[in-house]
Amino acid sequence: MRHDGIDRRGFVVGALGSAAAVAGLRASGVPEVDGMTGPVRTERVRRGSPQPPKPRIRFAVIGMDHPHIYSQVAAVERGGGELVFVHAKEPQQLAEFTKRVPRGKAARSEAEILDDPSIQLVVSSIVPDERAPLGIRVMQHGKDYMADKPGITTLEQLAEVRRVQAETKRIYSIMYSERLENRATVRAGELVAAGAIGRVVQTIGLGPHRISLNTRPAWFWDKARFGGILCDIASHQADQFLFFTNSTSAEVIAAQVANVHHPQYPKFEDFGDMLLRGNGGRGYIRVDWFTPDGLATWGDGRLTVLGTDGFIEIRKNIDIAGRPGDSHLFLVDHKETRYIDCREQPLPYGERLVDDVLNRTETAMPQAHCLLAAQLVLEAQKKAV
Repeated sequence: MRHDGIDRRGFVVGALGSAAAVAGLRASGVPEVDGMTGPVRTERVRRGSPQPPKPRIRFAVIGMDHPHIYSQVAAVERGGGELVFVHAKEPQQLAEFTKRVPRGKAARSEAEILDDPSIQLVVSSIVPDERAPLGIRVMQHGKDYMADKPGITTLEQLAEVRRVQAETKRIYSIMYSERLENRATVRAGELVAAGAIGRVVQTIGLGPHRISLNTRPAWFWDKARFGGILCDIASHQADQFLFFTNSTSAEVIAAQVANVHHPQYPKFEDFGDMLLRGNGGRGYIRVDWFTPDGLATWGDGRLTVLGTDGFIEIRKNIDIAGRPGDSHLFLVDHKETRYIDCREQPLPYGERLVDDVLNRTETAMPQAHCLLAAQLVLEAQKKAV
C-alpha cells in the first residue's frame, strides 16, 4: 500500500496529491480542486450539535496504565455513562487521571467497585497481560467490561474469557479504537454497507507508530506483558479486516515478527506483518514502531478497502498532502474520485455499548467478532517466524 513504486496505485498517488505530483501538474496547467489535482469532488459529513446525554448507566474505571483510557471514558460518557468510581494501583496515575477527568470518586480498592451492585460497566487500560484476568473478575461479579486493546494476551486467557463470558452472559468488549473512534473509518463502514464499492475483496491495514523511547514504562518492552507486536497493535487491523469483509470465520495464512532496531530491549518486537483469509475476503496487515520524528503525528495509519466496484482509502491520523486534522477518506468508483471530510461524523460505539448494557444486545460489537479479532492476532503471534 505504500505510495512509492507500485504501479496499480499510481492513480491514488495522484489523487492524494503528493508534493512532487502537485508541483508538476500545476506547472502543466492541470486544474486543482480543494488542493488536489484532477477531477476530485469533495464532500463533507454534517451533523447537528449533539446535546449532552442524560446518565443512563453507572460505570467505573479500574486501571489506567495506558492513556487510551481517556478515549474509552469519553466514549462511554457520550453514550450516557456516569463515571462513579476510579481506581489505580499507582497514586500518580490516579492523580493525573483525576486532574484530567474530575469526575468519579477514588475507590479504596478494586473490591469496592466490583462489590457495588449499582456499577454496571467497568472500563480499563491496565497493563495488557492483566486485562483479561480483570475482565474475568468483572464478569463474575455480574458486570460488563470494556478493555483497551489488546484485550487478551494469550490463547489460554482467550479460552478462559470465552468460558466465563458464555457462563455469565456479560459483555466483554475491546475498544478497537482505530475503527470505533476514527470518524473516517466509521464513515467507510457506512459506505461499504451501502454498496459504494461493491463486494469487498481485501483490506490492507498499516499501523505505524512512533517509539518515543523516553516515555515508555518498563512493561512496554516485555513481550510477556504486551503480548507481542501482532497481539498489541495489529488487533486494530484484525478487527477492521473482519468488519469490512464481513467475515465470521478466518485463518492466519502467514505471519512474521522481528526486533530490527532495538537490541537493547531483547524482549521487544518492532516489526510485524500477517496475511489473513476469511469467509468474506482477504486481509494484509503491517505494523511497526518506525514512525520518524519528522512526522507531525504518532503514525501515518492507513486502511485500504478494495471492492469489486471501487476502493476506499483512509488516512487515519494525517494527510501528508497538507489537509489539516485527521480522519481523511478517499473513495474511487466507476464514476469519480471523492474526498470526504469526516470531521463531523458521529461516533456511535459508546452509545451502542450503553444500549447493549441496558438491553442485553450486541449492537456496538458482536461478542463473537470481538473475540475472533483477538484470536487471529494471538494465533498469528504464536505462529510468526
